[in-house]
Amino acid sequence: MATKYIFVTGGVTSSLGKGIISASLAKLLQARGYSVTIQKLDPYLNVDPGTLNPYEHGECYVTEDGAETDLDLGHYERFLNIHTAQANNVTTGRIYRSVIDKERKGEYLGKTVQVIPHITDEIKYRIQLLGTRHKFDVVITEIGGTVGDIESLPYVEAVRQLRYELGAENSLVVHLTLVPYLAAAGELKTKPTQHSVKTLLENGVQPDVLVLRTEKSLGQEIRRKVAQFCNVEKDCVIESIDVSSIYEVPMLMQKEGLDQTVLRKLNLSSEQSAKMDEWVEFLDKLHHPESETDIVLVGKYTSLPDAYKSISEAFLHAGVANRTKVRLKMVNSEKVTDENVAELLGNARGILVAPGFGERGFSGKIVAVRYARENDIPFLGICLGMQCAVIEFARNVLGLSEACTTEINIHTPYPVIDLMEAQKYVTDKGGTMRLGAYPCTLSMDSLSYKAYKRKDISERHRHRYELNNQYLEALSEKGMKAIGFNPETNLAEVVEIPAHSWFVGVQFHPEYKSTVLNPHPLFVEFVKAAMNKA
Repeated sequence: MATKYIFVTGGVTSSLGKGIISASLAKLLQARGYSVTIQKLDPYLNVDPGTLNPYEHGECYVTEDGAETDLDLGHYERFLNIHTAQANNVTTGRIYRSVIDKERKGEYLGKTVQVIPHITDEIKYRIQLLGTRHKFDVVITEIGGTVGDIESLPYVEAVRQLRYELGAENSLVVHLTLVPYLAAAGELKTKPTQHSVKTLLENGVQPDVLVLRTEKSLGQEIRRKVAQFCNVEKDCVIESIDVSSIYEVPMLMQKEGLDQTVLRKLNLSSEQSAKMDEWVEFLDKLHHPESETDIVLVGKYTSLPDAYKSISEAFLHAGVANRTKVRLKMVNSEKVTDENVAELLGNARGILVAPGFGERGFSGKIVAVRYARENDIPFLGICLGMQCAVIEFARNVLGLSEACTTEINIHTPYPVIDLMEAQKYVTDKGGTMRLGAYPCTLSMDSLSYKAYKRKDISERHRHRYELNNQYLEALSEKGMKAIGFNPETNLAEVVEIPAHSWFVGVQFHPEYKSTVLNPHPLFVEFVKAAMNKA
């Protein structure tokens, strides 16, 4: 069977949820037995999100093979429970760099290099790469931005060309728009959707399916009107009403018949019904928790929740696994001091110190770690959070008051956290950290082993600095044990304090691998420990 391609575009406004609609459709097709993957095409000129401030773009998600990607890939993995890779996220910067590199090598044989055909050809190649290389039944391509943006025009043109080349039965366009409700008029308005589709048509692309975001139910008359004005069949007008959780969207789309419509349009069999029993069970537990558990996240990007999207979703998954609702409070580490830490963190039954870079908010994280350690509050430190745990212990238990990371203080006399040897001669910032999945071997007498239930694990990394092995013995003698090591480099990956009720610091990012159907074991055990905290 030839690979089928679905393109998801957006109109009217950004942040309508193209990623969630793409992931929901993919989940429904996967549940019917089809092999599906999703890719994101981002129209900005950065080569990847690795150098973007989280306030600009939300978190930078990391794949198994070390790609720094858009946060939507996290949604794809959490919904589909399969890994994404380098090819699942493409930016305009990457497209242009590839074309320019080819021009410099003379691969265009002296021709004038232009947006059409050279840029669009590169886009089409990247879109089809997943289908040709991995033989997926369906490849869903989410195009970032909003139809009408100058940045998105080459992508829309590439879609126009591909639709002609692939044929009507092998490609389909889903267009997501907004139907706003005007309270003063007491009406839902379809004109923005009509204009959005008109813009798409001006670029030569006719959408096959319209998904309409709305606060209120559309009704049959509005569906008929949209279908008539936008040249689509009435059953191809899909309502996407606001829901309390993104994980309800697949069931909403199934109820609306989105998967059935797509299968019909692509001439795919719909005989096998979608097996969503586990998903329904997850939603039932999500909506009917037996308790509530307060956990505090201490980080410096707390004014933008998307900066910690994977962490908050991992807590949701772990909460469901424990039949509890995790009430996650985000505290700005810049505001945490010795004087107010009890006030800010006093109600926490668990404390997570978040990853990050740089000096801003660093001292507040150290204070939060000390509060968790001295008050026996379950603690999880991730990446810089783990490094802060080591620094706090070195300062306040080992008595090395000037202990620090060389990221913050290059002249510290006690560099308990230091730049990795492989990073010392790196000058470019983008894509040069220790990235992707690496193995780790756990001590069997540890909380982490109890969580994973196995000795050998693999987790994703994104960092340049590591625990300095010269201090391992001193830390261990005073009660902080390194219980996880990379078997190839002997880098310390996990630290614990056995005398504490539950204190774990990890150099890697466990949140990246938590999914709806496979909540991450460290988060599950952390939440369980927090539930048991009086």
